[in-house]
Amino acid sequence: MFGRTFAIRSLTSKALLGAVLASTVAIAACSGTSSAGNGGNTCPSTNTLTGAGSTFDQPLFSKMFEQYPNVKCGAQVSYSPVGSGTGISQLLAGTVDFGATDAPMSDTQLSQSTNGPIVHIPVTLGAVAITYNLSQVPASTQLKFTGPLIADIYLGTVKFWDDPAITQLNPGVTLPHEAIAVVHRSDGSGTTGIFTHYLSAISPTWQSQVGAANTVNWPVGVGAKGNAGVAAQVKSTAGSIGYNELAYVLTNSIQYGVVQNAAGNYVAPSLDSAKAAAANVTQIPDDLRFYIVNAPGTDSYPISGFSWVIVYKNQKDADKGQAIANLVWWMIHDGQQYSTPLSYVPLPSTIVTKGEAQVKSLTCGSSACYKG
Repeated sequence: MFGRTFAIRSLTSKALLGAVLASTVAIAACSGTSSAGNGGNTCPSTNTLTGAGSTFDQPLFSKMFEQYPNVKCGAQVSYSPVGSGTGISQLLAGTVDFGATDAPMSDTQLSQSTNGPIVHIPVTLGAVAITYNLSQVPASTQLKFTGPLIADIYLGTVKFWDDPAITQLNPGVTLPHEAIAVVHRSDGSGTTGIFTHYLSAISPTWQSQVGAANTVNWPVGVGAKGNAGVAAQVKSTAGSIGYNELAYVLTNSIQYGVVQNAAGNYVAPSLDSAKAAAANVTQIPDDLRFYIVNAPGTDSYPISGFSWVIVYKNQKDADKGQAIANLVWWMIHDGQQYSTPLSYVPLPSTIVTKGEAQVKSLTCGSSACYKG
């Protein structure tokens, strides 16, 4: 088990001091002082953008989009945390300007686009924690889990908290003879995509019986909508187990465990362990569609993942396309300052560079959308 290969799946200038009044007025028309990446050009007239998708991203996006109207050439952003699957669907339907997903779109999903290619731009990185509600376990104690054990719990073959498969990993911890109440997502979820890709990488039985996707046929358990829904269900249900993006776990003070990684070490979800997982994955495809679950490295947390903003490569509305490009450029640069306080990992510099290339690839007619 320790030697199992990690899963990474490629799915195929400023204005001059003596500028004329007209230039001064044009620059003044762009609000704020921080740059959204207009490179000294006139700001787009579009001042409202809409997005939908990932609940994994919601705590970070909420802060980013609160601040973005205050930056130079910023805009109001209305974001609906409806789950990655719905965000993808709404982008394909053309009802939002951008989507957000923690699981890259599949080839099948990309083929459904009627508006040309869709570009993936990583905007954040985090960890999916294994949460539980056991009053008998002290808050200072973190239960140990292996990937196969988590798979067996979600397959329904490990049914009670005092099963030997759990107690043998946790000597000295008193565990009750209490049924495990399994909680999973009820909606199309990128967090589920990360979680099930991890289980598929570590458990052949899970891979053959359930598989990996944003939505799967769960063998057991109760569904809840969004990361917030799973967090609430776990916190209110004695004997429950779930999976949640780390920010929701820490905000709600939910118990969570440590998970054995590919090197055989038990690692807690954290900024440092998710960062280590990302750093230890170097085979990154050009289209930036990939997973980093079960990454190698002694300090890697095995259930980590990136999240992406997804946009159409060829923007039909040039003015709005420029506004979208400015937004995403800001998100992967200045917007990263909000990551750490909210328990997200700032993007690695190598990923920022690759993201820049994706933003610069967006076209508005015969020219690039991004003018920086």
